[in-house]
Amino acid sequence: MRDSVPVEPVDPADNLPGFYYAHVPSLGLTTHGEGVEGALAAARDLLHLWVDEKRAAGENPTPARESLLATVEVD
Repeated sequence: MRDSVPVEPVDPADNLPGFYYAHVPSLGLTTHGEGVEGALAAARDLLHLWVDEKRAAGENPTPARESLLATVEVD
């Protein structure tokens, strides 16, 4: 399974310096980890769990899709 995973730093107000969120928008999932690699590892683990749960329920996992990420700036 392959999916897009945007990564962004955790808000400094959350008091987790060096941590990042990893989002799986096509499935509505979010996780976090220390550093970008930690967040991506957490996303891989979360996707494995999601697929396992779907299969255990007798369902086929939804085919993943890739996303295009763009940045816009507003003055």
